[in-house]
Amino acid sequence: MRVKRGVVSHAKHKKVFQANKGYRMTKRRLIRVAKEAYLHAGEYAFAGRRQNKRDLREGWISRISQALEVRGLKYSVFMHTVKKLGIEVDRKILAYLIVNKPEVFDAFTKQIQ
Repeated sequence: MRVKRGVVSHAKHKKVFQANKGYRMTKRRLIRVAKEAYLHAGEYAFAGRRQNKRDLREGWISRISQALEVRGLKYSVFMHTVKKLGIEVDRKILAYLIVNKPEVFDAFTKQIQ
């Protein structure tokens, strides 16, 4: 007895086509092209999540660097001193302090100096 695969194939295709809504031309209509676009999109999303983390860290570092420059300090020397003193504070928190609580950041930098 032969096995008819129409239902299974249709379900698989439907899943890919649902994911590709909003794509243009054949990437939305033809299963081979749509599946390739679907797989590439997954790769780009994976890479993008890592890239986002890099971008955020870069922003924090530049914000800290600018704030320290105004106070007459260098970023690299500041971070080295913080690590040497054993103070566990990350760049995200320092950037938050600069924007929302500058007086706390001033006190922190004076303590480091």
